[in-house]
This record gives sequence, C-alpha cells and structure tokens, in this order.
Amino acid sequence: MLKPIKSTKEYDNALAHVYELMQTDIAEGSAASDELEVLSLLVKEYELIHYPVSYPNPIEAIKFRMEQMNLSENELSELLGTRSRKSEVLSGKRKLSLSMIRKLTDVLKIPAEVLIQAY
Repeated sequence: MLKPIKSTKEYDNALAHVYELMQTDIAEGSAASDELEVLSLLVKEYELIHYPVSYPNPIEAIKFRMEQMNLSENELSELLGTRSRKSEVLSGKRKLSLSMIRKLTDVLKIPAEVLIQAY
C-alpha cells in the first residue's frame, strides 16, 4: 500500500523498491507502472523536503555556463552591454539588472531563480 514517506527507514525502503521495480520489464499502464510512478513522486517529495539542493551562486553559474558553451568574455560583454559592465558583474561589484537576467536566461539558459538570488 502506498502512503506518504515520513522517516528515513521508509525512504530507504521506498527507494529500494523503486530500484527493484526499475529492474523489471514493466508494461506501460500496468499496476506496477502506476506503482512506480506514484512511489517515485513520493520519494521525490521526501527528498525535496529532507535533502534540498540549493542554487549555485549566480556569478559562478554564469562562469560555468560560459565554459560549457565555449562563450568568450567578449561575447558576454556584448550580451551585458559593455566590457566594463561584464567585468563589474563578474567581480561582484555590479548586481544583475532585470534586463541582464532576461538576456542571460534567454541566451545562456540559466534559470531566473538562480540569477535573482542574493550574492
């Protein structure tokens, strides 16, 4: 019977059962498939509450994405407006403006939730 996960022991058991179900060949739409889906949601909810993952520092996220995308600092300067603005942002001397956040979200695909947090 499926029920909310309220303890570490229940979480461990639910996680083990999820792995067990994933090892079997489950037909889509079957009772086992539904059980796996619901159990996965319960595990996810427990993890969100008990093992929260914090967002990265906005500046570190920008630097990381630049590296991933092979984006040069000159390209970032064009995105943010000027080279001095880029330098001020990367050094933490200037906060990101709303228009900068929009551009970074659109171009670098960094979630706005990451960019709007205090740093």
